[in-house]
Amino acid sequence: MDRLPPTTSPLTGPVMMHQHWDDVAFLHWAVDPDLVAPHLPPGTRPDILDGRTYVGLIPFTLRGAGPGRGPAVPYLGTFLETNVRMYSVDDQGRRGVVFASLDAQRLAVVMAARTVFGLPYRWARMRRYERTRDGARELAWTGRSSRIVVRVGADPVGDDVAVFTSARFGLHVEHLGRTWWIPNEHEPWPLRSAEVLALDDGLRAAAGFDLTGPPDHVAFAARVTTRFGFPRELRRGSLR
Repeated sequence: MDRLPPTTSPLTGPVMMHQHWDDVAFLHWAVDPDLVAPHLPPGTRPDILDGRTYVGLIPFTLRGAGPGRGPAVPYLGTFLETNVRMYSVDDQGRRGVVFASLDAQRLAVVMAARTVFGLPYRWARMRRYERTRDGARELAWTGRSSRIVVRVGADPVGDDVAVFTSARFGLHVEHLGRTWWIPNEHEPWPLRSAEVLALDDGLRAAAGFDLTGPPDHVAFAARVTTRFGFPRELRRGSLR
């Protein structure tokens, strides 16, 4: 694949919603693209870096979500989320994310996202803990079948895998018998090094990925702000 740019041009259409992603841990496993391909929507295929693609386990806090460019929605606009995701590309070369599962705290958000967008959200009780040890932040996320603990480092991370998994400006989703592209924009991720201290996770296996061993790539970011455009139908290699 061509190396991805760290950023993209602003959305050309109206903004559907905006939100912040805070304290994001990126845990990624390199896998054979054939493992991912059956999980992707029609009209897309695995995006590949040096012959491999990646499955990610991403815990974070979604904060301050709101419609358009307006104010954040109280309570429902902030919650913990952990998702399992893959990386896709369509015939127009749009590189995006495909979610295998998304666990979130807010039942109303889960129901709305499943109904309106077809996203595989599931409601789960989740908690987040944080402490500072020897001057470094340690964060833990616990949920329905997952416990993740990371220690945040100080070094910036900008290698090819970091860019491949973070410089994504849209998502592909299958809904109502069609494949949709939902564009977004965000600044380059301020990625830093991180170390996994504990990992007891069943979310990947539940999503169809029985991966063993530690992640092949780990990173962390304190915050990025993103804006989403409205869904557009993907049909026969083009967008309607």
